[in-house]
Amino acid sequence: MEEGEKSAKKLTLVSLILMIFTSVYGFNNIPRSFYKMGYAAIPWYIFSAITFFVPFALMVAEFGSAFKDERGGIYSWMEKSIGPRFAFVGTFMWYFSYVTWMVNVASGMWIPVSNAIFGKDTTQSWTLFGLQGPQVLGALAIIWILVVTYTSTKGIEKIKKVTSLGGSAVLLLNVFLWVGAIAVFIGNKGQLAQPIEGLKSFTQTPNPKYVGNVIASLAFVVYALFAYGGIEAMGGLVDQTEDPETTFPKGILISAAVISVGYSLGILFIGIFTNWESVMGIKEVNLGNASYIVMSNLGYSLGTVFGATQDTAIALGHGVARFVGLSMFLALSGAFFTLMYSPLKQLIEGTPTKLWPGKVGETKNGLPINAMWIQATMVCVMIALVAFGGSSMAAFFNILVSMTNVAMTLPYMFIALAFPYFKKKTEIEKPFVVFKTQGIANFWTWVVVLTVGLANLFCIIQPALEGDIQTTIWSVAGPIIFSVVAWVMYDRYEKKNKDEI
Repeated sequence: MEEGEKSAKKLTLVSLILMIFTSVYGFNNIPRSFYKMGYAAIPWYIFSAITFFVPFALMVAEFGSAFKDERGGIYSWMEKSIGPRFAFVGTFMWYFSYVTWMVNVASGMWIPVSNAIFGKDTTQSWTLFGLQGPQVLGALAIIWILVVTYTSTKGIEKIKKVTSLGGSAVLLLNVFLWVGAIAVFIGNKGQLAQPIEGLKSFTQTPNPKYVGNVIASLAFVVYALFAYGGIEAMGGLVDQTEDPETTFPKGILISAAVISVGYSLGILFIGIFTNWESVMGIKEVNLGNASYIVMSNLGYSLGTVFGATQDTAIALGHGVARFVGLSMFLALSGAFFTLMYSPLKQLIEGTPTKLWPGKVGETKNGLPINAMWIQATMVCVMIALVAFGGSSMAAFFNILVSMTNVAMTLPYMFIALAFPYFKKKTEIEKPFVVFKTQGIANFWTWVVVLTVGLANLFCIIQPALEGDIQTTIWSVAGPIIFSVVAWVMYDRYEKKNKDEI
């Protein structure tokens, strides 16, 4: 009976895929990419999938199945492949980027709520107990962080329910996009709102900001890398998965295939019902509302194609915007419940307990509960500083985002660089193998490392070329600062415990 209960709490293949899908696949990335590049975003997504996402996902699958009993996720992989100091620096930088993600998204996730209720973004006019606009969003964000942390500390079962709901919401949103786009395509007798004019449509963007700007286009690769990022966070779930040596790699492979195809098809389908110049090219459209504009336009297009009146078509557009708002909120909730504990779990459980002061490193129900509450406090303080600190704190947060933009993708290089060392170690049992020889492993490692490295280089250079030297400086300073902090922390631990190491 006890054994049955224990296995019931493990993640099944479907639960794992939904968790990966919720954490990696951002529906927002599709309309935003169409807004930035039009059809020209598709080759960059395919390029990033071939040179980064698919090989990196396969590396994660090999690591995960080999270290199926390890609780430390990516830290354990790097530590057992290269060494603890290398692993700690890479994991610490990776973890801190998720803290910034939480600060950013906890305030921004109320925009989908507003769209779900009102059919548009009204957050700037919200008031509550004398608070206004950004302050209300900050207060709601703090409450949200506390609620998610409290629920997450109750164990994997609670998290699984929310992430499954989030994953299902994202799937429904995509099904609606695909089915709706095909219906419009049939209704318009195969005519596209954004015409495809041969190869030019996939190589030249309609966005005047990117036309002729080679560096900006190459920097878009980092955007694609962000869109594919997060699969490594699932490393902390290997020990929570049923039959991990087969289920985990299978879940990674299925998710990687669906996500890679899903992004490119999604961008193509948007062009069926959205003309870039007339819908996306107006000044009211920005990265924040692009998703709602696109999907509202899908509702409107469905109405007009099938003979609805103007008023009915507009009402249908608002209805779709509400559906998108609700779906996006559920998807972000699912991502929050996974990312609230998974990166921290890998950082705490993989590293030596004595690295952390007091009871920070203790775990309960398989989760680092004390560390989760410290994390929640840190995130809430940062949200409060940004929401209530005026323009100087808003500028501080912009600096923080710049610092983590590059720091968020650099750890992929750390994980990839550890892979050839992992392959060389014959003493590590490898139940799942894709890269059959050391030469193939080395080749794909360098493909991934060069893709991430060059994309980050262009991402760092671009702001400076456009006159924004400060963003370039902080983009470089971020990884250096995080690396130095992690190095000093590990140095102190090593000196204090040199007899035991």
